[in-house]
Amino acid sequence: MANVAVVGAQWGDEGKGKIVDWLSSRADVVVRFQGGHNAGHTLVINGVTYKLSLLPSGVVRPNKLSIIGNGVVFDPWAFIREVTAIKSQGVDVSPATLQVAENVPLILPVHSALDKAREEARGAGKIGTTGRGIGPAYEDKVARRAIRLCDLGDEAVLKEKVDALLAHHNLLLRGLGAPEMTPADILDPLREITPQVLPYASVVWKTLDELRRAGKRILFEGAQGQMLDIDHGTYPYVTSSNTVAGNAAAGSGMGPRAVGYVLGICKAYTTRVGSGPFPTELFDDVGELIGQRGKEFGVVTGRKRRCGWFDAVMVRQAVKTGGIDGIAMTKLDVLDGFDEIKVCVGYRLDGQELDYFPANAGAQARVEPIYETFEGWKDSTQGARSWAELPAQAVKYVRHVEELIQAPVALLSTSPERDDTILMNDPFQD
Repeated sequence: MANVAVVGAQWGDEGKGKIVDWLSSRADVVVRFQGGHNAGHTLVINGVTYKLSLLPSGVVRPNKLSIIGNGVVFDPWAFIREVTAIKSQGVDVSPATLQVAENVPLILPVHSALDKAREEARGAGKIGTTGRGIGPAYEDKVARRAIRLCDLGDEAVLKEKVDALLAHHNLLLRGLGAPEMTPADILDPLREITPQVLPYASVVWKTLDELRRAGKRILFEGAQGQMLDIDHGTYPYVTSSNTVAGNAAAGSGMGPRAVGYVLGICKAYTTRVGSGPFPTELFDDVGELIGQRGKEFGVVTGRKRRCGWFDAVMVRQAVKTGGIDGIAMTKLDVLDGFDEIKVCVGYRLDGQELDYFPANAGAQARVEPIYETFEGWKDSTQGARSWAELPAQAVKYVRHVEELIQAPVALLSTSPERDDTILMNDPFQD
């Protein structure tokens, strides 16, 4: 049985939460391996909506172990708020069902303050961060300044590390004209939250190794999408971590052989939140209609998502650079009723045609999409649970997308409900 990594194949918001939740019925443990509480997942189960940001999507399923890996940046206050909220909906959450890697770096109040101050200073050149401190926390991790979850149990080490942290960050805050912070601004909230979060700390790499040796099925859950990857995305309009499946191993403390099957998630169209290039973006009534039907607003920020036609070039590139074995396509039902549907099959840049998305930011902003036009379908696909229930034109659309992206569609989602999913290939059986 193959362990499975689930990653976004576009700019995030592809519906990973539902797919991970659906797959978690076949898994024993679900591991979140990168990102922070800027990544929102919406799950709809038996008519009940669960909104998650930091917790793995498998947490709503009974008898499953959920893990937050070391590749995540961890906001302890956001964590407790989310645990409290999910408990109020009747979900059992405890250190027996949810573990956090003891070496996970923390997001602190100074990180969000710096994030917001820098974004404000960029003016018209805003990257589009959520202001939750994700980027600055990753910077501290790489610069070896991070305070980690395990440090909360050692007061002497904690004080020393906070002093060193503020010596760096206060210089930046001062330069940006933002208020500086004192050690008490960090230490007092940490001392208050420590008794609530420290019981969840665990030697996650050891737990996962034992589970793997016992033959348990492991599901790795990524955040955001591959076009937001710090290396392979639309830099600098990207997140601060590697969103590709290759990070599933490093971000959880397992070797690369732990991941057997990579499932990429993409919508039947394309969306993006925040700034950055978007070749197939629609500024007309069609784009507005897609946004309304798809309820395209950010789970975390509430920001309206930009909408456009499916970009097969970009998803094919994600398949290649991310080692994606199969695709789960979501929100096919949003395209119901259109007379025609377009798909981007190439780009035109300065008079030349490209079959890939260039790395240069100037070129990314100038590329123009080359479209193929498909006949739409009038019958509804919403709630379909078998291939035979789909309109013929919808089947043609999906099959042609498979050819364009050079990867099979393994799952097809036709509504937010967990069971409204068509399975063509079970990743765990691959």
